[in-house]
Amino acid sequence: MEDAQESGECLVQNQKYCVERPIYNQEILQGQLHKRERTPQSLRQKIEHSCRCSSKKAKSHLYSFLPILKWLPRYPVKEYLLGDIISGISTGVMQLPQGYNSTNATDASDYYSLRDDKRVQVAVTLAFLSGIIQLCLGFLRFGFVAIYLTEPLVRGFTTAAAVHVFTSQLKYLLGVKTSRYSGPLSVVYSLVAVFSKITTTNIAALIVGLTCIALLLIGKEINLRFKKKLPVPIPMEIIVVIIGTGVSAGMNLTESYGVDVVGKIPQGLSAPAVPEIQLIPAIFIDAVAIAIVGFSMAVSMAKIFALKHGYTIDGNQELIALGICNSVGSFFQSFPITCSMSRSLVQESTGGKTQIAGALSSIMVLLVIVAIGYLFEPLPQTVLAAIVMVNLKGMFKQFADVAHFWRTSKIELAIWVVAFVASLFLGLDYGLLTAVAFAMITVIYRTQRPQYRILGQIPDTDIYCDVEEYEEVKEYPGIKIFQANTSLYFANSESYTSALKKKTGVDPCAILAARRKAQKKHAREIKKANKVKKKAVLKLVNSSTNDVEASVKHEIANDGLPANGKFAFVDAGVQDGSPDELEHFVEPKTNVHSLILDFAPVNFVDSVGAKTLKSVIKEYNEVGVCVCIASCSGPVMNELTRLNFFDNTVTRELLFHSIHDAVLACQGKDRSASQTALDH
Repeated sequence: MEDAQESGECLVQNQKYCVERPIYNQEILQGQLHKRERTPQSLRQKIEHSCRCSSKKAKSHLYSFLPILKWLPRYPVKEYLLGDIISGISTGVMQLPQGYNSTNATDASDYYSLRDDKRVQVAVTLAFLSGIIQLCLGFLRFGFVAIYLTEPLVRGFTTAAAVHVFTSQLKYLLGVKTSRYSGPLSVVYSLVAVFSKITTTNIAALIVGLTCIALLLIGKEINLRFKKKLPVPIPMEIIVVIIGTGVSAGMNLTESYGVDVVGKIPQGLSAPAVPEIQLIPAIFIDAVAIAIVGFSMAVSMAKIFALKHGYTIDGNQELIALGICNSVGSFFQSFPITCSMSRSLVQESTGGKTQIAGALSSIMVLLVIVAIGYLFEPLPQTVLAAIVMVNLKGMFKQFADVAHFWRTSKIELAIWVVAFVASLFLGLDYGLLTAVAFAMITVIYRTQRPQYRILGQIPDTDIYCDVEEYEEVKEYPGIKIFQANTSLYFANSESYTSALKKKTGVDPCAILAARRKAQKKHAREIKKANKVKKKAVLKLVNSSTNDVEASVKHEIANDGLPANGKFAFVDAGVQDGSPDELEHFVEPKTNVHSLILDFAPVNFVDSVGAKTLKSVIKEYNEVGVCVCIASCSGPVMNELTRLNFFDNTVTRELLFHSIHDAVLACQGKDRSASQTALDH
């Protein structure tokens, strides 16, 4: 492999190319190219085209709406089925309720029954409305917002979510009774509540939970080490549930040691019913928040698995799927849903590959509700808590991101930390909103704080690099090549011009101001000298006649000196001077005759940026520096044209195809100007 790599490097080094062509600016290049003719479409034609349907287009839309039609016929049964079955059962077992309280359903008073029924109706209507909102957003292609959930944001957010889940399971692991908290600082309140009752820990529940954690960790390690030899991962979750249920039933942990168990699971499904539509105005804002946060959490987990297993996700499809689940499920008295972090991690770690695992998990839950729920009634809640906690291990490994981002990118580290801290203390909804807003601010910050460089040529090539970074790179005398790795728009136009003046060492405003100051000073000195000549006092010796005085005055007027005699003359060194002397001694000049702006990194220019660019060209021209633009892309050219950037003073002749074209053109122009000066 190394020999092949070395051979390839030698081959590249030995290869050369030689191109001989004219120097191209945009004026010449556009004159030689012929644009393709495009017939503009009317609005009606565009609508007709979008509504036109062929069999191929219909099939494509159907597959995008129902992806199962595409992958299910190609499902590799031998490779995936066993893993999906084990994963589905393991995940289904985890859906067993923790702390279900059956007293309200059987022995509660009418007051509590009515209260609970009303709560159910609110949850059902909320699920229906949030589902409709998600469907609308999906059909409106709102899923593009998933691109703003960057990897550091997602990983910080999911790490905080893992802490939330872990904290919520502590009370089940320790067997203590605490209230459930939600909203800002819920993690803090939950931890305070648990540790305030730490003395009431149920030792039996703790021992059972820790034993399950140890078994799960051992099983996970075995699955990891023998991954290639095992046909499917060992289903430790199922094994632990079976053992925990058997031990609890055999030893009667509930009666003997007070260990909390799952308890009675109501059997059967409620009859379908229409949600209470009259509640919609009161819960609309909450439904919007739940729809967006639920989508964001689902996409965050999906992105983590997509990055791990090398596939892509469609945000619009996720919205449609969530919308269907919520809206249809609401008719069967379901509450709003999103992904479950712990269950998703269990499904992935136990060998689940496709949605078959999810379908089997749902079937498992259905069997528990309809038929076999009584089998799991003795299952200790601490066992389920242990399963959840162990499967959060992968999420907690994301704390290592702090060291990674510290080495690679401080800005991405800031995004991770803000996403984690905000989601941890403000709650997942407000935390996600804060993290997204902060990520957007970092984008603005990066565009306003770009890197500015002066480029030079690698000798005997047309390649230009940063002169401060490489020793071999040399600048052309009298030519400055400026590059900024950002677009030019209203937010960074001032910093762009400031950096341009600082990096090139040429400030037109300062040069013009110095020129005006020198000219004013020279004018004052000439004026002062003239006044001195008129008021010169002559001290004559050996002559006091009027004729002599007249003769002396006449000579002073003509020559500035008497024919004979002695006198003092103030500031005799100041002369009017010729125009050439004035230009040489008075007007400040720069040794830079050409300035090239590298526009290769520029993606767009707005009206403020175009005006700034035009002002730069004008200011530098006033001090004798020609400004050229190199490597301007087609879209940016079109934007400049649309913004009326080009006129009689700023033409397309100032825009060049590449930096090297601009350099050669500037050198030719300077030689021509020097020759003209010599001729004169």
